[in-house]
Amino acid sequence: MDDNPISPAQLGCFFQIDGKQLQQQYKHHLSDFPDWKQKDHAEHWMLFEQNISPYLSIDETAFSSGELYTIVTNKLAKGRKGSIVAMIKGTQADYLVDILKKIPKRLRRMVEEVTIDMSGSLNLAVKRCFPNAHRVTDRFHVQQLAFDAVQETRIKYRWEALEQENMAYNEARKQQQAYHPEILPNGDTVKQLLARSRYLLFKHPRLWTREQQQRGELLFNRYPVIQKAYQLSLRLGEVYRVCTSKEQAFKKLALWYNDVEEAGLASFRTLARTIQAHYLGILNFFNNRATNAAAESFNSKIKAFRNTMRGVRDIQFFLFRLAKLYA
Repeated sequence: MDDNPISPAQLGCFFQIDGKQLQQQYKHHLSDFPDWKQKDHAEHWMLFEQNISPYLSIDETAFSSGELYTIVTNKLAKGRKGSIVAMIKGTQADYLVDILKKIPKRLRRMVEEVTIDMSGSLNLAVKRCFPNAHRVTDRFHVQQLAFDAVQETRIKYRWEALEQENMAYNEARKQQQAYHPEILPNGDTVKQLLARSRYLLFKHPRLWTREQQQRGELLFNRYPVIQKAYQLSLRLGEVYRVCTSKEQAFKKLALWYNDVEEAGLASFRTLARTIQAHYLGILNFFNNRATNAAAESFNSKIKAFRNTMRGVRDIQFFLFRLAKLYA
């Protein structure tokens, strides 16, 4: 038996690995990256026509420094191997069309449905490249616009409350008096009420906690216009939740338009015009109740993969590894 065994620290010296060197060895020798067929153009576009299916999603995501890539995914692959149909740098419609038309026409004509957001360039690209596909406007993007309209109304009143408090504070200083803001029954000041009501306005009242119920009641009693905006967002959500056909949804949306006109809120009038511009895609949701959740989920996977690599320094090799996993 050796009287002087090797210590763990000494043993570690024999097995120290240079991570950067290992990555370079994998890139240039262990993987098939040097012979990758899409290597020359991968940074600008990649196509995997074998992954095309009747049901696609299209969305954009950023890899590094805000560089956007448009990604077409196969919904039937459920975020696993075979998911990526196309990955194209940028969102310009003409360039997207030029690349997507490299896919044989017979395959593009097989596509029956494409879920998409309200981006004009992506809608135009889908229209030109997948002529037989129904374009489905993602319901969550529509509802997000409604939530934003509610928040815009709340923020408007919050700024007014801040200005009123500033004026009251200055007036108290002039009169050499201590300023005491109004305290509401739940312990909030008016500006705190408006700030802390942000999250409850994203939720349905049945999901409010007891504190949120009290805060919501105080908010709506004091600011009925915010309540009106909130109710309009709920009614839009009910169109998606309750309706089972395009005809039923069309009638419900017509009634919702009337409510918007009566409410007289500028942000909701803008939203109503946006919905009118995209109403065919919105109504196509009721064919199969399809959403763009698959694309959003896939974007999250890409971001998680990017984080494990601590950012994207070598975009070409990053895309190669991404293709190996999901294409």
